Amino acid sequence: MTSQLRTRVGWSALLVLFGAGWGLTQPLAKIAVSGGYAPFGIIFWQLAIGAVLLGAINLARRGRWPVSRDALGIYLLIALLGTLIPNFTSYTAIAYLPAGIMSILIGTVPMFAFPLAILFGEDRYGHAKFAGLLLGLSGVLLILLPDASLPPGTAAIWILIALIGEVCYAMEAIYVGKWGTRGLDALEVLLGASILGAILLAPVAVISGQFINPFVPFGPPEWSLVGLSLLHALIYVGYVWMVGRTGAVFASQVSYLITGFGLIWAIIILRETYPATVWIALVAMMAGMALVSPRKVDLLEHAGSSGDTGN
Repeated sequence: MTSQLRTRVGWSALLVLFGAGWGLTQPLAKIAVSGGYAPFGIIFWQLAIGAVLLGAINLARRGRWPVSRDALGIYLLIALLGTLIPNFTSYTAIAYLPAGIMSILIGTVPMFAFPLAILFGEDRYGHAKFAGLLLGLSGVLLILLPDASLPPGTAAIWILIALIGEVCYAMEAIYVGKWGTRGLDALEVLLGASILGAILLAPVAVISGQFINPFVPFGPPEWSLVGLSLLHALIYVGYVWMVGRTGAVFASQVSYLITGFGLIWAIIILRETYPATVWIALVAMMAGMALVSPRKVDLLEHAGSSGDTGN
């Protein structure tokens, strides 16, 4: 096996690992919510556990943690668009939707990012990309069809609520792509966003009665919450590190894997089943993602030239 092929295989294997881990967070979230835990409590502990883990990593590497006005501004923006708003809508919706459907909806992020990128001058219109956008939206419409995909008695409004989070992720990506992160690296931004988000959310969780007492006997909901928090922090940092070495285009293919693994984990762990319309919607959205995603990338050139300069 040549060194180039080993490089490609190695990065691809890591991408699959990230996709499998990220896909697992949807069934874990479903278990935590089904155990009676509410969004504010789950998000607080996700942020708190993530802050401890990221803080330990940052301390070990002797990293900094700026608290200037610019830094606090980017922490707040990433906390709102990357965690607080999308996780609130996701954990609210997943109480009523199958975990597999939530995984499919992750595929809409590129669909929302495309028109936003055109609006802010980060991308140009293309017929193929527009066709991809229409394919992705057709997949969402298939899921929204009455009595076609959702469990009996489930209102389609929960799909629309879940999509708010995907719009937030798209907005976050466009903002970072256009304006950057004020000179902060990925770990510093995520650490700051986790700490600030946990501080802001703690009183909200307590006042709303959604705070989760950690000193209780641990069962599936509690272990699911811990697992989802650790996976989110570790894989997010690992993913951004990969972007710095392979390029955003190659790394962005993790979206396909998150969707696919999310469905697989939901079938294995939660015993979920889906009608034919869901699988048709999945194919449409996968095709849409392929058309909307950027095309030009040279993985081996990125991997060979980036060295240790990535985030």
